[in-house]
Amino acid sequence: MTQLDSLKKFTTVVADSGDIEALAKYKPQDATTNPSLLLKAAQVPKYKHLVEEAIRYAASQNGDKHARATAFMDKLAVNFGCEILKIVPGRVSTEVDATLSFDTEASIAKARSLVGLYEKAGIPRERILIKLGTTWEGIRAAERLEQEGIHTNMTLLFSFAQAVACAEAKVTLISPFVGRIYDWYKKSKGVSDIPIAEDPGVSSVERIYTYYKKFDYKTQVMGASFRKVEQVVALAGCDLLTISPELLEQLNAAPGELERRLSVEKAKATNVERIHMDEKTFRWLHNEDAMGTDKLSEGIRVFNVDGRKLEAFAASELAKVSAA
Repeated sequence: MTQLDSLKKFTTVVADSGDIEALAKYKPQDATTNPSLLLKAAQVPKYKHLVEEAIRYAASQNGDKHARATAFMDKLAVNFGCEILKIVPGRVSTEVDATLSFDTEASIAKARSLVGLYEKAGIPRERILIKLGTTWEGIRAAERLEQEGIHTNMTLLFSFAQAVACAEAKVTLISPFVGRIYDWYKKSKGVSDIPIAEDPGVSSVERIYTYYKKFDYKTQVMGASFRKVEQVVALAGCDLLTISPELLEQLNAAPGELERRLSVEKAKATNVERIHMDEKTFRWLHNEDAMGTDKLSEGIRVFNVDGRKLEAFAASELAKVSAA
């Protein structure tokens, strides 16, 4: 038995990749994508047909160049999502543009549009997770989308305040970023590494998982953004873990059985106080978390840069069609 096989016994493994061949190799339950992964995959020759179909769709839409580029990006994301769902038996996560991170109504409209494209392609909404940045506005959008039967995956989650607010909003899934939390503290401490037993990224997920299970929240916890295999191993038993192909390969190549580190039974036995997260409490507690504040704002900026690169690619491809 490999460590990957062992992990799958008590954790749903999700592949953080737009590489369809990698998905077929490691057989994850779910998959997640983002603009940078889509841009990389869109330039691979074997996926050319997915790009061409997105171009045809965008060219048929009304509006200016920006509107058509946006239509291309949406259709490309859905095209890759549909291909991914031919491989994985579960769900695919598709991201709402970072520019909408502070706009509840626009985020809801975009989510509905993406789900509509999936449903036109024959994919039921039960197999789709809409990724939203975990701002207060993003959480409110997710709450309303969940009431419509559109399931959400809250990304760029770093602080405990974000996690509690998501649980109270009854979102489907959260993605706390283990590696980015680890990066922040490593830089803050001026060290080259932090031992797993002291890893603040791992500790963050442990705390959130414990809180959710203690108080029977239905929101699932999916650890994300791993820097090393040891972080994955330390969170064995978490509801889901989304892992890069590189780390999946390491787990698949390593023999042995993993110990379950997180469990509902352990969580129930803890002495944890329940808190309520209204807007004022959320903004104060999140602001008190320097790491969470820094990484959320940085993450939105980075996601926006990735989105604009994909938009530039879209504009370039559409320009070629117009010229022809």
